[in-house]
Amino acid sequence: MMYHSIYWINSNVSLLFYPLMFWQSFMTASVKGSYGRFFITCYRFQLLRATVLIDLCGKPMCWQISYFSKSRMLGLEYQSKRGYLGLEYYGRTISIKIMPVGIHMGRIETVMKMADEECKAGELKQQFEGKTILLGVNDMDIFKGINLKILAMEQMLKQHPKWQGRAVLVQIVNPARGKGIHLDVIRAEIEESCSRINRVYGQPGYEPINFIDRSVSIAKKVAYYSLAECVIVTAVRDGMNLTPYEYIACRQGISGNDSCFDLRSPKKSLLVISEFIGCSPSLSGAIRVNPWNVESTAEAMNEAISMSDGEKQLQHEKHYRYVSTHDVAYWSRSFLQDMERACADLLRKRCWGIGLSFGFRVVALDPNFRKLSIDAMVSSYKRARSRAILLDYDGTVMPQNSISKSPSNEVLSLLDTLCADPRNVVFIVSGRGRKNLSDWFLPCKNIGIAAEHDYFLRWSQSAEWEICGKNMDFGWMQIAEPVMKLYTEATDGSNIETKESALVWQYWDADLGFGSSQAKEMLDHLESVLAMSQLL
Repeated sequence: MMYHSIYWINSNVSLLFYPLMFWQSFMTASVKGSYGRFFITCYRFQLLRATVLIDLCGKPMCWQISYFSKSRMLGLEYQSKRGYLGLEYYGRTISIKIMPVGIHMGRIETVMKMADEECKAGELKQQFEGKTILLGVNDMDIFKGINLKILAMEQMLKQHPKWQGRAVLVQIVNPARGKGIHLDVIRAEIEESCSRINRVYGQPGYEPINFIDRSVSIAKKVAYYSLAECVIVTAVRDGMNLTPYEYIACRQGISGNDSCFDLRSPKKSLLVISEFIGCSPSLSGAIRVNPWNVESTAEAMNEAISMSDGEKQLQHEKHYRYVSTHDVAYWSRSFLQDMERACADLLRKRCWGIGLSFGFRVVALDPNFRKLSIDAMVSSYKRARSRAILLDYDGTVMPQNSISKSPSNEVLSLLDTLCADPRNVVFIVSGRGRKNLSDWFLPCKNIGIAAEHDYFLRWSQSAEWEICGKNMDFGWMQIAEPVMKLYTEATDGSNIETKESALVWQYWDADLGFGSSQAKEMLDHLESVLAMSQLL
């Protein structure tokens, strides 16, 4: 099965089942997934199983990468591999990488020329002459934090009266994409806040809040971008918000002696953006805020518009350099390059689809792999003069998640039959203690047992236990156990399994992320303690 197409799945959670549908329809694909936060849904396991069929997952933010790592809910682990995370899944490596989207610089410049021809910027200059414009451009949505922004403006005017009569917040609201009672409630809250603030702080010919709740042409929107001293984005939850990028590009302007967007004047731009939006990590000079903290947002807004011209220019130069070089073309090229890298190894393998419905999975195998023939195996078994049969206990002889850990009578009977053949040497290999294994396999007189990962070995029930380990000094246990107990008490769902040759810290029932980090920290702690005791 070879790859011949690239499928790009973007954003919509409902589309995340598409990789599963592609594979089940034998439409082999390299799929780029970029999706939101869905791990609170009741279908999260199904979504995860469908999502791990992709080859490349792009996320705009680092914290979203950590959400994807919740694939450990499926028992998977990931590793850092030269700028991306690699998730191993049935012979395939799913690449996970931070990939913030860019804007189309050519299209922005075209719209700016259009706005220049229509003199939109000139009209707005006259309307807001002598005023400092703070701008917000958002969809009407419960997650955009529009009312939080307006309340922050009120707080700024209250705490810094010097801006009364001088600062104006222009909030452009794009028409809502849907309908619902929650949107009506939000709109009512916003309108009530605007009316109150304009009533308290307004003056003849001056309203601190200019709320535009209607469709605005793209040319006029660009004109607002070009005149705004600062853009405010206070979304409480958002994906890759491109408003700051568009603003920076518009503030750079276009060439032309008579242009309203003349390049000759020094270029300045300021950003106050929520830490919860996708472009936040990319714009290092922006003032990041938690939009729920209205007071800190108000102070950030004051800090931004009070900044010196030199600082404003430096921030703009830094941001424009990034935005102009990491445009949508760069973004697309990087995707394709990452896709080629992610699939390079996979193209050398053979892929097999196994399972049905949400249990479907893709297994990637070496091209030289051949399925084991049962007939050939039985024939070889019969011809062999001596046979060594090594059976892992947990997961082979007994199901991994079995409540009862002791073998059934049927299993014991089958093992006894194998041991009855003098040409067979049958061993149970396990990390469990020798006492439990001896008791469980008491009916099997000729079965061999390798207990505690081969530390103890017994060839048959009548034979003596042999010790295969070289270390016979277990004084380290007295030092290690108190340390392990500290981490057990601090990690709900963990426990210490005491063996003759080892102490095992189990955290299967704990939160996997927390348990894993605790295990790493405990390992460092034990190495330090045992090194000082000269027992390591």
